[in-house]
Amino acid sequence: MANTFHFDLVSPEKIAFSGEVEQVDVPGVEGDFGVLAGHSPFVASIRPGILNVTVNGKHEKIIVLGGLAEVSDKGLTVLADTATSLAELDRVAFAKQIEEMEAALKDEEPGNALDRAITRIDHFKAIQLHVTSTGMH
Repeated sequence: MANTFHFDLVSPEKIAFSGEVEQVDVPGVEGDFGVLAGHSPFVASIRPGILNVTVNGKHEKIIVLGGLAEVSDKGLTVLADTATSLAELDRVAFAKQIEEMEAALKDEEPGNALDRAITRIDHFKAIQLHVTSTGMH
């Protein structure tokens, strides 16, 4: 495989992915970014979103709920708070989690914490919309 690099996706529960890939698109806090072989080294925070992994021309979508991404001369490592493939996602439990997050908003005082909570819910809802509207379930 020409133009590939090593990619590890690790969460506290498991190694969700480890292998040679052609491209990884990552939902970054400061904007989504793509990584190809030979990418410049850097570290970035990731937000809840869908990580797209390209292997042998096929795309695998994995939900990540925050964490860190590091590009180095050894490849890309993503340390995710949670990593779940779309096939493994319990959509009912995910929807319930969003409802619980929304219910908790009423107890928040206006300010930075409330703003962060709303932003996190928005990211979760974007994932939910993608999963339910694209036939990717």
